[in-house]
Amino acid sequence: MSRLIDNSITIYEALQNIRDGKYVMPAFQRQFVWSMEQIEKLWDSILLDYPIATFLFWHVDDSNVTWDTYFCNFLSEVTFDSRKQADSVNYELTSINVKNTDTAVLDGQQRLTSLYLSLFGEGYIRPNYARKKSGDRLVTKLLIELNKNKISVDEEEYNSKKFDIKFSEKVGRLSPTQFEIKNIIDQKFQDDSMREKAIEDAIANVPADSKEYARNILKKLYNKIFVEKLVRYTEITDMKQDDALEMFVRFNSGGKPLRKSEITMSILEAYWPSAKTEFGKILVDSYANFGTDFIIRSALMLYGDVVKSNISKKIAEELKNNWNAFKKALKDLERVLKGMKIEVSRFSSSWNVLLPIIYYIYYNPDFDKNTEGVRAYLLRAIFFTYFQSGTTGKLQQMKSNINSFDYEITIEMLDQMNDLRVTDGKIEDVLNSEKGSRVAGEVLYYLNLDWTNKNFKYEQDHLHPESRFNGSKPISVSMEDWKRWRGMRNRLPNLHLLEGRSNGSKNDMRLVDYYNDMNDEQKAEFCKQAMIPKDVSLEIEDFEIFYEKRKAILTEKIRELLG
Repeated sequence: MSRLIDNSITIYEALQNIRDGKYVMPAFQRQFVWSMEQIEKLWDSILLDYPIATFLFWHVDDSNVTWDTYFCNFLSEVTFDSRKQADSVNYELTSINVKNTDTAVLDGQQRLTSLYLSLFGEGYIRPNYARKKSGDRLVTKLLIELNKNKISVDEEEYNSKKFDIKFSEKVGRLSPTQFEIKNIIDQKFQDDSMREKAIEDAIANVPADSKEYARNILKKLYNKIFVEKLVRYTEITDMKQDDALEMFVRFNSGGKPLRKSEITMSILEAYWPSAKTEFGKILVDSYANFGTDFIIRSALMLYGDVVKSNISKKIAEELKNNWNAFKKALKDLERVLKGMKIEVSRFSSSWNVLLPIIYYIYYNPDFDKNTEGVRAYLLRAIFFTYFQSGTTGKLQQMKSNINSFDYEITIEMLDQMNDLRVTDGKIEDVLNSEKGSRVAGEVLYYLNLDWTNKNFKYEQDHLHPESRFNGSKPISVSMEDWKRWRGMRNRLPNLHLLEGRSNGSKNDMRLVDYYNDMNDEQKAEFCKQAMIPKDVSLEIEDFEIFYEKRKAILTEKIRELLG
């Protein structure tokens, strides 16, 4: 059971612990992202006596980490770009010796790194002309102005600095009244017998009317770093890495939002440093818009527990060691779908539906022999919006069902699952889907796969135009029927796919006029593609007969698609 211990130390003690290797960061930490201004404001807050928030430390020892649990050391230098943002640098991973290192920082990395860089590290800035690869950079120092007459603080501006603390790369032209903050850790300031003289020497060039102000600043700076115990922390002991990760996610969900996927990727890179590079090679062409989450969730599906979204060391190593087999499964998936005239790129924002197929392809060497079951699963999951809620539970259910059917996806298996069984009620729901809905769009797409051209843009179109139902009713139709038909006009039996330009020209034409404008060949093609029932009147007065007959044709075609 984890225990919490509250304690506090001085800034100098905390930074010494970093320098001596006692403090590290877990490998799942993100990069240092603070800007120059954020560091300047941190020091401003310290001198204004504002608390710098509490820190969360994780006590590490032989009981909760192993030799191959990775950590990162703190940065000892930082380069800012011309916009004064820190370069993103991948931390170097290291295993630790718990005899020297006993603390991992879970919350407070940005603040501690900023303090460490200010007092023990080096700062550089890359000017506008210097590209990142060229390596040209200038030293930049963190300075505080001691002459109060030179300070121009905007009292009106909310959250502006009250002290003149700023980074400067004009090192050769320093004002004689500016003090470099890191100089406060020189021995002469730390030694009680020398401190007073060191302060007087530092303010020698300050005008008489600012001497007291300058003296107070340096005394205060000394006290804030060496005397006051400003680093208040909670230390957690007896906690395993998975729990530490969970706690890290919770504490880092404020401020600059941390997506779970960023953390998961950091963990994965801890065990496999080239993971991001390898992912990049896959996420191109058909998989260009899928993103790293897709690969991580696939790995959880294949090698772990898809309900848990944490990458463990075991899963990371399985993915790394079986990377070629994993890549082959994705290529095979693309090929299988192409055989069904379906582009894998269509699923870039709805890829959960593909994971059971990837699982089946990966573990069944004879997957090519059963595309019928795969197609039935895919279309049922799409038409019945299977993954609309409870996604991870449903993926786990599919995985377990595939296992119990000897690594097969069969129609028999689907018929045993309530959510994926074809019933009259579900078919009726599909047929009642309306223009513009996801289901209507998907059903029309799959019903028309045989003739649509992937290079053209198709739009959902009313057969009997929508506008016709807004006008007066035909004389032969009762008001009650007309109201009901108006409710039916947007549903699937009155919708078809039409190439964009044709849709523009058809616009609000009556269906019967649109049809009569065609030659015999065009009429035959239209009836086939739009699945128009034979020998049925296309006049608006006969809308319901047309609707019901076309609904019967669609029902049969949809049942066929769903296996």
